[in-house]
Amino acid sequence: MKYESTICAPATAPGSGAIGIIRLSGPRSVTIADKVFKASGKAIKLTRHLSQHIIHGTIRKETEILDEVLVTVFRAPHSYTGEDVVEIYCHGSPFILSVILQLLIKHGAVMAKPGEFTQRAFLNGKMDLSQAEAVADLIAAGSEAAHRLAIDQMRGGFSMALEKLREKLLKFTSLIELELDFAEEDVEFANRKELFNLIQEVESKITTLTESFKTGNAIKNGIPVAIVGETNVGKSTLLNTLLRDDKAIVSEIHGTTRDTIEDTMTLSGITFRFIDTAGIRHTEDAIETLGIERTYKSISKARIVLFLAGIDSPPDNMNKKLVEIRKRITSQKLIVLLNKIDLISKDQLENLKKAIKLMPDELLFAISAKKYQHIDQLEAKLVELSGIGNISNESVIVTNLRHYEALVKAEEAIKRTHEGLANGLPGDLLAQDIRECMYYLGEITGPINTDDILGYIFKNFCIGK
Repeated sequence: MKYESTICAPATAPGSGAIGIIRLSGPRSVTIADKVFKASGKAIKLTRHLSQHIIHGTIRKETEILDEVLVTVFRAPHSYTGEDVVEIYCHGSPFILSVILQLLIKHGAVMAKPGEFTQRAFLNGKMDLSQAEAVADLIAAGSEAAHRLAIDQMRGGFSMALEKLREKLLKFTSLIELELDFAEEDVEFANRKELFNLIQEVESKITTLTESFKTGNAIKNGIPVAIVGETNVGKSTLLNTLLRDDKAIVSEIHGTTRDTIEDTMTLSGITFRFIDTAGIRHTEDAIETLGIERTYKSISKARIVLFLAGIDSPPDNMNKKLVEIRKRITSQKLIVLLNKIDLISKDQLENLKKAIKLMPDELLFAISAKKYQHIDQLEAKLVELSGIGNISNESVIVTNLRHYEALVKAEEAIKRTHEGLANGLPGDLLAQDIRECMYYLGEITGPINTDDILGYIFKNFCIGK
């Protein structure tokens, strides 16, 4: 696309720093930069410099030198946005950045809107929509796993998977629509058996992508781990121990935690979101009751549940509470933790372990949250149960809610196609459902889009990206 405006913005984070970067993009980028920049040595204009070469010089306000800088020119289409781009590397003083931006605006540039550089890159065909969204995910990545998914999506891994599905569907919908042109001759161009196999394949792959969102969302926002149990068994102490910080108030008074407290930490490149919950017990306190209700909600939203029990709790009572917790669990992993083992002997601990009635898929760890005993083993098990370490580089994982919603609609359409084929529906109805599936797949990567969708996506970017 051809834009008349030339945009500018700082490309580095707000605040002071050693280096600050200002980026321009648009048809007048080089000529505007030329008006404020003077190269060292021979005063050669930027318009005569080679693309992608760094040039040393100064930024000047008329005859006054404002800063010593480096400048790089990226000529279209070999730039991030596909337009002429100039980047100015100055000292990272907020004052210097502000003055240079004012000079650029004075000479004809306009301030960029949030995400406008990446939006221009998308509209100029430098990347598709899912890759553009991955740029924001890459900037926000807080763990190795989140970074790995974002970089794969930005490089087109997700886009290629969707494009292959769309190409296969496009081939058959074209043949089906060709049949409609020869309806009177009763000609069948699209082999129904091949089409049935294709629809099954596409449906299976879309379902796999849809189901991957749960894992992708956990990687992006942290795997939720709920710490539950009775009052005063050491849940807040365990949270503080896992976080290596005094996040929660620890007290011998029962019912100290009346609301959920959560924070994140990274283990082996994976972010976990630990949630300390109110102790489960019968109480007449209205506020504590609300906290216990939130405990049960936390269990339903968690991927891993840590049921913490104190060594002074009678085994029968412990087993009764375990039954209550199991009723709230669907697909979550459950780990049973015996806390405060530093207060009992090994024989007492073994007897207590034997008294606990575990299910086959449940795990038991004996720990001391206060003394850091066996915490490293618990952390290793959390990493293992996350399942994220088993994700290969070839795996395509959905992390974006908009993509997930589009995939759900595409899945519904392809299932209708599947049912229509099985029931012998005519080609025009089959083609309509296939086109709908293709529409929603295209909505993810960008061939089909609306201004509303683009506005929603790019408004969440930072200015200068």
